[in-house]
Amino acid sequence: MPRPSDRPPRTFFSDFRHRFLRGLAILLPSVLTFWLLWAAYGFVDKRVAEPINAGIRQAVIEVAPRTVNPDDLPDWFSVPESRIQVLREERARLGLPPISADQLRARARAENFRVWWNERWYLRFIGLFVAIILFSLAGVLVGNFIGKRLYDRVERWLVRVPGVKQVYPHIKQIVDFLFGGDQKIQFKRVVLVQYPRKGIWSIGLHTGGAIRKIDDLVGECVTVFIPSSPTPFTGYTIIVPKGDVVDAPLTIDEALRFVVSGGVLVPDHQKGLGDLRDEAGFSEIDAADALEAEREATARMEQTRAAPSLDKGGTADA
Repeated sequence: MPRPSDRPPRTFFSDFRHRFLRGLAILLPSVLTFWLLWAAYGFVDKRVAEPINAGIRQAVIEVAPRTVNPDDLPDWFSVPESRIQVLREERARLGLPPISADQLRARARAENFRVWWNERWYLRFIGLFVAIILFSLAGVLVGNFIGKRLYDRVERWLVRVPGVKQVYPHIKQIVDFLFGGDQKIQFKRVVLVQYPRKGIWSIGLHTGGAIRKIDDLVGECVTVFIPSSPTPFTGYTIIVPKGDVVDAPLTIDEALRFVVSGGVLVPDHQKGLGDLRDEAGFSEIDAADALEAEREATARMEQTRAAPSLDKGGTADA
């Protein structure tokens, strides 16, 4: 094993690389979190709130002349004839078919109102607020008996539509998993299983018992979900004999962090000798002490393996 004296000398570039990666590891989670939140807000604002704002503006344009005195109408509502003429010339220059003066006036009025609306940034949140109210009302309506029956009927119709039936069920399953549906996946405990072959240990989540037919064939079994890295939402569901499952002293969150990070985020209470040696950098744990600890661990493992043979054979050879 290499000792500290055998390490290459530290240089400016190695120190810079180390500090850069450390800063990146500290700042990147926060930056990605805020970026994802900002991207989600931009999507909702553009795809949900803005269409609602456009509908509100159109409703105001239609209702304003019927409820407000013509002398009290705002400036954006009035469209002079000179503006109509400019719009006619613009359409002719672009080769578009001519339309009536009333249609041109309505389009110009809508554009004036949109500019007036965007100049007041706080009005943009009206669409977002209305969207939140609509989502809440939809949850209330679907939550009662009549609404749930109607929603189930619409959903059964959707899964029969070609093209939709290949996409909708999977999207609904992901949404139910993220936001919580009526039936949530309950993980009982974290376990260790030898998968995909003997000698390779994988972290799994015990989800419940096995299918009765399998129990009848091979004895009592359990169902284990093996999450994949770096997306634990995907993975493999396996059924293994109950005796082949080893309980892991980890919480669900600790196991998922371990899987997502590819084994980098190991809980402190479960760090092995290799992790402790890497963290210490051979400054706190001497290489000779580490080698002696490994030998002792190997000897204990050999004693554990030899114990069954002593029980069966009665005595061991001297």
